[in-house]
Amino acid sequence: MVDFKNEPQSAIDAHGIIGDMRSAALVNDRGSIDFFCWPEFDSPSVFCALLDTPEAGTFQLTPDLPNARREQIYLPDTNVLQTRWLSDEAVVEITDLLTVSENVDELPLLIRRVRVVSGKATIHLSCAVRHDYARAPTEAKAEAASVVFTASGQPGMRLIGSQPLTLQGNTAIATFTLAQDEGAEFVLGGQEDARVTNDCTDLYLERTLKFWRGWISQSNYRGRWREMVNRSALALKLLTSRKHGAIIAAATFGLPETPGGERNWDYRYTWIRDASFTVYAFMRLGFVEEANAYMRWLRGRVSDCCGQPTKINILYGIDGRQELPETTLDHLSGHGGAQPVRVGNEAFDQIQLDIYGELMDAVYLVNKYGEAISHQGWK
Repeated sequence: MVDFKNEPQSAIDAHGIIGDMRSAALVNDRGSIDFFCWPEFDSPSVFCALLDTPEAGTFQLTPDLPNARREQIYLPDTNVLQTRWLSDEAVVEITDLLTVSENVDELPLLIRRVRVVSGKATIHLSCAVRHDYARAPTEAKAEAASVVFTASGQPGMRLIGSQPLTLQGNTAIATFTLAQDEGAEFVLGGQEDARVTNDCTDLYLERTLKFWRGWISQSNYRGRWREMVNRSALALKLLTSRKHGAIIAAATFGLPETPGGERNWDYRYTWIRDASFTVYAFMRLGFVEEANAYMRWLRGRVSDCCGQPTKINILYGIDGRQELPETTLDHLSGHGGAQPVRVGNEAFDQIQLDIYGELMDAVYLVNKYGEAISHQGWK
């Protein structure tokens, strides 16, 4: 039996990332989603075990194969992640994705599919949504074949599965056994989202695979490092807002720069410097639209300067907001005990003169290879 409650924190590098260009989640190689901010990159977390214990929120789905060798891979040319357990008893794989929707305003939809490739395995599930960085008391309630998670002032979420779900406190749990070639699937999304159903997961997976593969096929890189370059490009695209065009520095907050250190910043925002380097990478690979979208987003920031066209912040929120007040989450123990755990980033008030050089380099490239900048834009 898997002891979910006492599951230790995973190393940072024991994770894969999934995302839909609106939000992102980290999946460790034990099958647990232990970091997920929803519904936006910079929204409060609903799973935050990476920075505390499973009590801070986790979605654990794992076979009872304690001696299995584990590995994580991405399905070729996509951001769809597969975690595998390989043992003499059974081979099990879990496929995780955040669906890429045709409508950029639709809420992120998480799909988890487990399949026994060979042998027979007992699978354990534990889904503990913990709203608002695990600060808001979350109530779980069974509704028909699903479980609804609600908290005062927070967006509700619904979990449904092809296997029966029960409640243990405010956590959804399930234990079931699958034989060879059998599978199960679970969908987590908005409480009122009609897509939270098991009826269309094949379609959503097919659309998501098609999107990522169609996007990366536009790359003009043909060098010897193509696989690694494409994987890096897919990661950068995952961190790009489809709705706004902004490019965030990372999907995480509160992770330490050094083990046990204090430099635990929130990087879920757009730094002018970092985004400019990403634009340069996109342009070199032939992804012009991402660069154009970022420049359109940036023009909006310049027009926000209220009569100060030379005043550009070093970072902004994804939606362009300028003030990102910082606070600490003292109830979280931190990754490996590294404290404080910070959200928000008051570096928005700093002056860093190097941003202008990187910005002008990105502007030059976009003007040359993408959308031409108007006279007023140059001014």
